[in-house]
Amino acid sequence: MTESEIRECLDRTLDKTHFTHIGSRYQGKVRDTYAIDDRLVLVTTDRISAFDHILKQTIPLKGQVLNTLAAYFFAETADIVPNHVLSVPDPNVTVAVRCEPVPVEFVVRGYLAGHAWRTYRDGKRVLCGKPLPDGLQQNSRLPEPILTPATKASEGHDEDTTRDEVIRRGILAAETFDLLEDYAMRLFARGTSMAAERGLILVDTKYEFGRTPDGSYVVIDEVHTPDSSRYFYADTYEELLSRDEPQRQLSKEFVREWLMANGFMGQDGQQLPDLTDAFRVEVAMRYIELFETVTGRAFKPDTSEDPESRIRENLQDLLAVTGSR
Repeated sequence: MTESEIRECLDRTLDKTHFTHIGSRYQGKVRDTYAIDDRLVLVTTDRISAFDHILKQTIPLKGQVLNTLAAYFFAETADIVPNHVLSVPDPNVTVAVRCEPVPVEFVVRGYLAGHAWRTYRDGKRVLCGKPLPDGLQQNSRLPEPILTPATKASEGHDEDTTRDEVIRRGILAAETFDLLEDYAMRLFARGTSMAAERGLILVDTKYEFGRTPDGSYVVIDEVHTPDSSRYFYADTYEELLSRDEPQRQLSKEFVREWLMANGFMGQDGQQLPDLTDAFRVEVAMRYIELFETVTGRAFKPDTSEDPESRIRENLQDLLAVTGSR
């Protein structure tokens, strides 16, 4: 899509949904979730969050990019790890199995970036129970990928934890933690391979899991999207690392950098800045760039003037089957 085409969508974004005929809505940072019997209707909106805050302006087409990309990766990894997807009836919507979410995020890191780098820079050599060798620099490749789990907070920041702590607190049984760790490492290996085929490096990512009514575990939420993952461009990685310069990357990190440059890091007393239309368009273009780079496919959006009406229409068959009104 061109910049002008995206600009035309600035007034057609999906901020929130009001599907009262489906049922009550749970609003997350990005998704609106509706429960229908044993299913969930997950609507990925155009909201964007950073530093645990929902920003005041939306990003055109972002919801379609995230939902479509998540569906792509769920399909591409279903042979190694089961997932919650039942159908994708609309570019912004995934219908999924209703699960009990596991209250632990399984974060896998292959490189010393982000939170891991800040911890290392501050002199610590153990992260979530995993030892880190001396002599690394920012964005160095780790000797092998590591799991750095975090407990999911209902509000505020998630907190680093360890396998032993999760088991000691009774959050998960040892065999369940080990199963989900195996799932996470398998997914990261597949994501790494897929990224390499597209000239990218999967730096780090998080996975979320849920327990289905029959007691099995599946991956939920999203997989390998820019909201959950960090990618570097492979062709310039070694050169930039040797000069200790920032990596070219595809992720949401540039949004955080823009906010920091405008005086916001999510701290008490700081005021969220307004996103300019020019920056909203730039963010949309970056999300589309990641979609096309990762998948090798052209992004073909639905540019309906009223996306909520379109979604309601596309959900009619589902509602007819379930008997919802």
